[in-house]
Amino acid sequence: MNLPEQPSEPDSPARMRASDADRDQVADRLREALAEGRITPEEHAERIDAVYRAKTYADLDPLLADLPSEQAPRPKVRLQKDEAALPPPVRQSAGLVAVFSGATRKGRWLVEPTTNVSCVFGGVDLDFRQAVLSQGEVTVNVSCLFGGIDITVPPGVRVTNSAAMVFGGADLPDDVIDPDAPLIRLTGMVIFGGINVRRREIGEKRSRHDRQLERHRRHMERIEEHHERMLERHTDMHRRRDERRERLRELRAERRRHR
Repeated sequence: MNLPEQPSEPDSPARMRASDADRDQVADRLREALAEGRITPEEHAERIDAVYRAKTYADLDPLLADLPSEQAPRPKVRLQKDEAALPPPVRQSAGLVAVFSGATRKGRWLVEPTTNVSCVFGGVDLDFRQAVLSQGEVTVNVSCLFGGIDITVPPGVRVTNSAAMVFGGADLPDDVIDPDAPLIRLTGMVIFGGINVRRREIGEKRSRHDRQLERHRRHMERIEEHHERMLERHTDMHRRRDERRERLRELRAERRRHR
């Protein structure tokens, strides 16, 4: 990546150490530039990697040097954003639970290093397009039984799946992404369910095909739920039948003893 070099004096503030908050703010600016079409997904991935490797302000400045700022024509990083224009990410619970219901997390939220998702006969929708990652690699740990998880990520973000699938499946984008891009790692277990990952720009709505897939997934979930209820009834019926047979055998044995 060809970045403009920024000379600095030995006592320049640019030599000061950058904090995690500074790196997050630069990552936010790059995500906005990607959404506006100022940089490509490949450039975004390369710069995000450089952001989380940066140690000083001098390392951060070149990453935004060719992007517009409110202090134009000085194209330097501004580490204090306009809070009115772009609110800080909302820190929420690191866990989501959906039992016979649904749960959604979207908008500008702070993604913790590990997010735990549990769903039982329910669905969870995670939208990372405006989210702020707390670090370059985050984990979504899934525990799903007869349910599904829909995940939406912006261009330039990698998603890998190592969750165990039992009578289920995962649908991930197959486009090539820079291996050094920010990473969302899926772990855990899914039983009679699925994980659906789609890559979309901010503001982009789901296609007709995606909506049909979602309706099909929900239909299959209802069928699986119905089969589970039928299995429970069948098992209970056999249990009561066996109990009646055992009781009859006991009565017959008791009658023989009294003869």
